[in-house]
This record gives sequence, C-alpha cells and structure tokens, in this order.
Amino acid sequence: MFLDELKSECDSCRRCELCESRNNIVFGVGNENADIMLIGEAPGENEDMQGQPFVGRSGKLLDEMIGEYGLSRDKNIYIANMLKCRPPKNRDPKPSEQNLCIEWLDRQIEIIDPKIIVCVGRIAAQKLIGKDFKVTKQHGEFIEIGGRLYTGTYHPAAILRNINNKPFALDDWRKIRETAERNGLDL
Repeated sequence: MFLDELKSECDSCRRCELCESRNNIVFGVGNENADIMLIGEAPGENEDMQGQPFVGRSGKLLDEMIGEYGLSRDKNIYIANMLKCRPPKNRDPKPSEQNLCIEWLDRQIEIIDPKIIVCVGRIAAQKLIGKDFKVTKQHGEFIEIGGRLYTGTYHPAAILRNINNKPFALDDWRKIRETAERNGLDL
C-alpha cells in the first residue's frame, strides 16, 4: 500500500466523534522515504483548517529549530500526528481516541519505515515510547523499540509558553542529527 491510498482510506474515517467537527483530516506531510519521522499528538485549529501538521506559530518554530540542523519537512523528514482529527478546543486527546486512531499512524510508520521516530510532546512520547516517559527529564534520550530509535522532545507550543525550554529542544535536534549521521541515515 502507498501513503496516498492510506490517506484516501483515512479521509472517510468515522471511528470516533472527532470526525463530526473536523474540517480536514491532518494525515501528514514531508518526504515519504524519510529516515526521520516526527509525530505530534493531534492537530490544532490551524492544522485542521489547512490539513497539515504543525502549521501556525508552533509550526514556524518547529521549522526554525529543525532547520538549524539541516532538517526540513520538504527534504528529509516526514511529520504526522497520532490523531488525524482535531479535538475540540485543542484539548488533550482522550485515550479512547488515541486507541481508535493509532492504526492510521502504525500503518504510516510501516509504509515510511523511518529509522528514527521523534515524539514531539508528552502525549506522543507517553503513547509511543512508554506511559512513564517524562519529556522534561528524558528529552533527547534514545530508546530502541522494534528496531527503530525513538526519542522525545518538547512540543513547540510548550516552548512558546516557556521560551526557557528552547535551548533544551535545540540540543535535542542536534542529538537527533548526530544520531542520524552516526547511523548512516540519508539526510
């Protein structure tokens, strides 16, 4: 299966009530052959309107940070979210919503086959790395799961709320770049 076929299936998803209020599914963007995949928790208002993950102020900050290390959504990474529809008022995704939607993400991962998965924010890290993962303490640490390297970092929205965390996130992106290079990944 190809990503465009999977997206077409996802477009008609009605597994939970979030489909009732969405403007667009937010499937993913970037290089479909990327060795690095970024995964956020769920679309926000801007993402829902544009149908793309990490747009608006958070997206601009994310692009700025990854760009400092030669990474780009247009060139060498793929970006997706665990949920494909926006929760009302940008609330945290409910566990039931995460469980109903995770199959879409699992299938994206299977198709893209990234070597490094970067969980952007607490919710994504706790779902994909481990329920006790603490972004504030474990950010930038790599954990091998199923033959892939996983790491967690600060969500750009959290950095916008507390700019003091930006140096930590930038250091995480440096580590991600170095880990990719050390593992001979195509950047």
